[in-house]
Amino acid sequence: MQIHLRPLQQEDAPLMLEWMRDPSIARFFRFDAAGMTEEKCRAFIASADADPDSRHYAIADENDSYLGTISLKHIADGRAEYAISTRSCAHGTGAALQATRELLRIAFEELGLETVYLNVLAENLRANVFYRKAGFRFTHTEQNALEIRGELKDLNWYEITCR
Repeated sequence: MQIHLRPLQQEDAPLMLEWMRDPSIARFFRFDAAGMTEEKCRAFIASADADPDSRHYAIADENDSYLGTISLKHIADGRAEYAISTRSCAHGTGAALQATRELLRIAFEELGLETVYLNVLAENLRANVFYRKAGFRFTHTEQNALEIRGELKDLNWYEITCR
């Protein structure tokens, strides 16, 4: 599968809501995905380009169909936080890895960033394996870092620096 990154579009909202409501994906979210609506997705899309500290992109296939969202957030001082979420139909296709490589190219070559970092629930084993495969270096585990639905969770932190 060949992918490209493009601006988010209002037509992406129903498919964005799809991954938010997918129980196999949503179980790792820090926010209440059950409370998300198509209107809230549309509002996020409408505001995405107006945020000067973030870059949000749609991951799209060769037919320009929305597969997920990938972002650089909190861009400041040569650093940015990485985030990605994809629809289950994109899992195992290589789309997330291609999108991540393109986003890192944008981060380092176009934006001149020095470091891209992320944190992920330690229990999200699939994501932890993916981040290592994508070239992120594990830095540390933050014990009991946050509470989700009444349970304390550990966060694993990763980073990648400009080569």
